[in-house]
Amino acid sequence: MAFFSNGGDRRTVTTAAPTGAAATSATMDSAHVGDIVGALGSIGQHDTLEGRTRTQRLRMLLAIIGPGLIVMVGDNDAGGVATYAQAGQNYGMALVWTLLLLIPVLYVNQEMVVRLGAVAGVGHARLIFDRFGKFWGAFSVGDLFIVNALTIVTEFIGVSMALGYFGLPKGISVPLAAVLLFAMVAGGSFRRWERFLFGLIAVNIVMLPLAFMVHPSARDTAHGLLPSFPGGLNSTLLLLIVAIVGTTVAPWQLFFQQSNIVDKRITPRWIRYERIDLWIGIVVVMAGAIAIMAAAAFGLAGTGAIGNFTDAGAVAQSLSEHMGKTVGALFAILLFDASLIGANAVGLATTYALGDTLGKRHSLHWKISEAPMFYAGYAVLLAIAAAVSFSPDHVLGLLTQGVQALAGVLLPSATVFLVLLCNDRAVLGPWVNTVRQNIVAGVIVWSLVLLSLALTAATFFPGLTTGALEIGFGAGVGIGLLGGAGMLISWRIAKRREIERTALELGDIDPDQIEELDATPLTRAERKAIVEQDRDTWRTPALHTLERPVFSTARMTGMLALRGYLLVAVILVGVKIFQAITG
Repeated sequence: MAFFSNGGDRRTVTTAAPTGAAATSATMDSAHVGDIVGALGSIGQHDTLEGRTRTQRLRMLLAIIGPGLIVMVGDNDAGGVATYAQAGQNYGMALVWTLLLLIPVLYVNQEMVVRLGAVAGVGHARLIFDRFGKFWGAFSVGDLFIVNALTIVTEFIGVSMALGYFGLPKGISVPLAAVLLFAMVAGGSFRRWERFLFGLIAVNIVMLPLAFMVHPSARDTAHGLLPSFPGGLNSTLLLLIVAIVGTTVAPWQLFFQQSNIVDKRITPRWIRYERIDLWIGIVVVMAGAIAIMAAAAFGLAGTGAIGNFTDAGAVAQSLSEHMGKTVGALFAILLFDASLIGANAVGLATTYALGDTLGKRHSLHWKISEAPMFYAGYAVLLAIAAAVSFSPDHVLGLLTQGVQALAGVLLPSATVFLVLLCNDRAVLGPWVNTVRQNIVAGVIVWSLVLLSLALTAATFFPGLTTGALEIGFGAGVGIGLLGGAGMLISWRIAKRREIERTALELGDIDPDQIEELDATPLTRAERKAIVEQDRDTWRTPALHTLERPVFSTARMTGMLALRGYLLVAVILVGVKIFQAITG
């Protein structure tokens, strides 16, 4: 074992192509094969959990922690801080319930990419291109690049607002942040990068004193756990709710965590520990979101600022005026820290996907000279976003919310591809989704589509009443139930046909006998032994050796309809933002 190695090893493999088992797997970059190297320790490539003491297992867990925590904390970026602060300033704690509803969405979505990353050994973009073709790959990665570029603009907006609070002008703060962000990744050491991120995450602890210094009301916070629509369900409130969804469960998170798991060299035997890492991150991100919402809701209560959100920088100034300079400074520090973490994670998600798409080296284990395109892409992305952040302030403030709303609108499409990949047995083998996981994922996708539809309807028909929207939601739920029942029946028919084919191949065996054997109850220990027999060592074969799945006519029609609708929804969100900009 290699726990808590103090060495400066930047990678444990050569620049040659993967050899041995790795050569027959889907892994593309040789830097993605070797020992797990993390901020808090290392694990040998062939180490296992067998025969380990509790202390050793804990140290292994510490070595694994990283991708899940970073992706979740990166979720509370500048756009997240602004969106949660807007919810608190304009609606008090009335929208806390939206955060709780998003916990299962966060876990289900990110747990699926945990399995994809550990088992496949390649990024999300590569899997979409190889399994669904260039047409769908271009759509998915195109969405990612556009939204990510705009998201990084919001991170630089956050930097300028945060440091502007302390008197540093934008002309200095933004270029300084861009240089710092590039320096964070340019060392050619995954461990050094992860330790840098852990240092930034530690700064997030300021959210605790910030939340308590505004004298929060436990009663009001608890009341916010009950679903409500303050002021009625309208396009403005729906846009904010979609923005909360978009900033809490963003498409970039899927691409980042999968690629970061691959880059850290986490394999199937460590999936259970990576799930713990993910849960730790979810707890931290939810605590941060509630703290930010509370800071604006209680810190500005009874002032003229309530109901008049403009941007996160104005929130810091208002908190300073009404609650004291310390509170304002803590909010500004949190905003600055969140902006750096977010820009780094979103930027890496983009360049990881670019390397995946083009088949070029894309690992933090490589030096700049060894992976020039990876680092050049990251630098260009930062430079463009930094330049755009010098746009007029009123435009940037609305852009911050608009980007989160766009992410929320595009999330159903990203989740659909995620679910399809997690049902691809050629890719995940024994790690494919269970029926229960597919039901939960289906509910999540349909809920996101309904929310997006409601926003589209409220934008296109501003006169819609709360009652009409609620009827629409009810009808949508009914359609979803019917569709789900139809899919279950279809799955049952397909399974029966598979059993009949098996019976035919085996000879004189009744299909009912096979079905009866399949339904034979097993003890928990027996079932666990069967399921886990090959899982820890099963890896996705080289992608070029796999036959590409063929979409049925119904599935292709559904996918095209979803893309067409999302295009309309994106346009309408843009119209809503333009209307807000022009007054």
